[in-house]
Amino acid sequence: MNTNNGSVNELIDQLGRLPGVGRKSAERLAYHLLRVSKGEALALAKAIRDVRENVSYCSVCYNLAEGSLCEICRDPNRDTSKLCVVEQPRDLMALEQAGVYRGMYHVLLGRLAPLEGIGPDQLTIDPLVERVRRGNFSEIIMATNPNVEGDGSALYITNQLSEFPIEVTRLARGITTGSVLEHTNREILADALSGRQKI
Repeated sequence: MNTNNGSVNELIDQLGRLPGVGRKSAERLAYHLLRVSKGEALALAKAIRDVRENVSYCSVCYNLAEGSLCEICRDPNRDTSKLCVVEQPRDLMALEQAGVYRGMYHVLLGRLAPLEGIGPDQLTIDPLVERVRRGNFSEIIMATNPNVEGDGSALYITNQLSEFPIEVTRLARGITTGSVLEHTNREILADALSGRQKI
């Protein structure tokens, strides 16, 4: 690579800061952008600029929004009696793509991770509790990630909501259809046994 080309080096450095993009991937992306038409490269630059200028967090649920409310909070056909708590907007998108849940959401914008210095004050837990206090929810669904931090966050939130006469549930876990027990790891088997259902 020509080390005198400051613009290319700057692009590689900036691309290399993206999560999951190492130096080699950043170089490939940079050279790809040099090969595509100017219009295509500038369209990408415009999309990045537009997202930074137009997208913020929904004032109600903290999902991504263009404006004060996200599409879900504006949708009058959603079931306002159910509230699903997720860690990040991408988790919300994954649940929406499944196409079976039509309730409301609340995005925590992270998870409790004391070793990383992330406590309740860095998340949207207080707005969640206030939302439950003012709302008319019959069920809160904990859809945090099934790991130590996600489970700890769900437990903390459940304790914060204990004063409300509301059902708190969590996503089912366990063995997927078509899998074989002997090849399933013990954590999944433990979740499947503890979350067993009546047939």
